[in-house]
Amino acid sequence: MSLGHAAPAEDPAKDTSSAASKPAPSNCDRSKFRTILDVGHTAKSPGAASSRNIDEFEFNLRLAKRIAEKLKADGFSETTVLVTEGKAKPSLMKRVAAANKANPDLFLSIHHDSVPDGFLEDWEFEGKPRHFSDKFSGYSVFVSEQNPHYKASLMFAKMLGNQMAARDQQFARQYDQMFMGKYQRLLLDIDAGVYRYDELIVLRKTQMPAVLLEAGSIINRDEELVMDSQEYRDLVSMAVSSAVTEFCDARTAQPRVAQPQLPASPRSARKR
Repeated sequence: MSLGHAAPAEDPAKDTSSAASKPAPSNCDRSKFRTILDVGHTAKSPGAASSRNIDEFEFNLRLAKRIAEKLKADGFSETTVLVTEGKAKPSLMKRVAAANKANPDLFLSIHHDSVPDGFLEDWEFEGKPRHFSDKFSGYSVFVSEQNPHYKASLMFAKMLGNQMAARDQQFARQYDQMFMGKYQRLLLDIDAGVYRYDELIVLRKTQMPAVLLEAGSIINRDEELVMDSQEYRDLVSMAVSSAVTEFCDARTAQPRVAQPQLPASPRSARKR
């Protein structure tokens, strides 16, 4: 993503005793639970540039593929990696349309963070001028209250954030600060690092529970190296798989209710 309180007293995602190891036994049928992993941005609109001038899209694609491998290895065989083409807003509408047509149980958009231009500093890497900002770091999770499955989206977002925190990851604290200006967001869960971001098209226009994960800041010189490591991709993949397992379990107990169909207009009725 170029850019972009307290948890309940008893939150099952807060039990960190075994969160960093293998997932607990689940009641859900993993083979039938469908997850779409949306690769943020496109080759033509690659999102943010890292401190070493690597496109965010490359980071997103590598991480999404690794998460898919982990989910499938853990029994979620209906996991799909969604890659779209084109530029900016048209590509956003394409991915939303594709997701809504597929009608999965969960939509997770994968991104890596940057900072507003005003925070950028200059440096030189491999003999070329680059930009960086080491002020901020950490993952963050976003949901939109305009999503028709907002409560379920928030539930999964907290599960995912708590799984990241259980693996000793810190969330990005800057988004609820006034100095972020138009990028300031409401912090919904200070333990899980979940923010509300209503304007994100992939969250508000998708017709299933939808969450966006910023895996970390690639404009931060040290964190970029971490983001580029197989070890970190493995860590995030384990966190996502554990959260999806929890979410699938919870949704099995409370099956998703189909969205009501709008009545046909009088004109449509006359055409039948």
